[in-house]
Amino acid sequence: MINRQFSAALTLLVLLFACAPLVAQRSSEPAQTGEPVGKRIIFTDGGALDVDDAWKQGDTVWYRLQGTSQTVHREVRKIENRYKEPAAAATNVAPVTKPVETTTPPPAPTATWIYLVDGARLRVDEVREVSDGAWYNRGKVTIFLERERISRIEREAEASAAAAQEWKQHGWSSGDTSIDQMIKTTATRFAVDPYLVFLVIEQESRFHTRAVSPKGARGLMQLMPGTARRFGVSRPFDPAENIRGGTQYLKQLLSMFNGRVDLALASYNAGEGRVLDYGNRVPPFKETRDYVKRISSRYRSHPIQDVEPAPAEKTPRRREQKRKPS
Repeated sequence: MINRQFSAALTLLVLLFACAPLVAQRSSEPAQTGEPVGKRIIFTDGGALDVDDAWKQGDTVWYRLQGTSQTVHREVRKIENRYKEPAAAATNVAPVTKPVETTTPPPAPTATWIYLVDGARLRVDEVREVSDGAWYNRGKVTIFLERERISRIEREAEASAAAAQEWKQHGWSSGDTSIDQMIKTTATRFAVDPYLVFLVIEQESRFHTRAVSPKGARGLMQLMPGTARRFGVSRPFDPAENIRGGTQYLKQLLSMFNGRVDLALASYNAGEGRVLDYGNRVPPFKETRDYVKRISSRYRSHPIQDVEPAPAEKTPRRREQKRKPS
């Protein structure tokens, strides 16, 4: 009887000593604490995705990565925080010489482009797609774009730091490199911001070189016959000639109204005579006001490009009316 009790006690002691290291090891595992650096989405299939932020809206899980928000199309098991890894504690151990490791360069920043159905494309900082269109950010301005105007949205890596600088100066494209170059060259010649010329062409013709309006305006910048003759444009469907005449006209309007972009745009749409008739104010025509509002809102959100000043042209103020909005 005593031997049995002694054997049982001895067995219990052996088990206690065997389990002690496991308990100590488990209790020594540190809990995840520290500075949060993002979220980790754990999927039911065992996969995981590290993102900047993640949240649930209704039955849909959204996440943001590198400035772009998207929805998750896989079944999510849970979302947990990611923490910054703690720095290794300093010790008195002599440093160990390690072989030189090759460092992998950080991934290039991503460029987000919205391609429009008319062939133009627009560089944006961030885009969030919804059912009826997309919200995009440029600087501090958020703008909504209708779904029927969007052809596709693409994200591509920047080629180099020079390309990133190019984006800061020229965050736009018509989709045709030759037209882009004509805009930049002609606008610089007449000391007009190329982006303003780009917006006018986009609004006027959607970059269709042979566009003709019901009122007779022609070409990329929709020059009326009188305006074309006024600036020596004999071939309004020639892109270079049309851009030259339209940019020259826009420069004259900016000079006439002391750099007031809104009045220059109103004059380009309705004719400078109408603006003068209303005391140097945007005429109260819905078409003209919408025209000025659409271009001005986008133009203000874009940094103005520096251009070399061209000599002012001494031309008489002609009260020609480009259109007659009702």
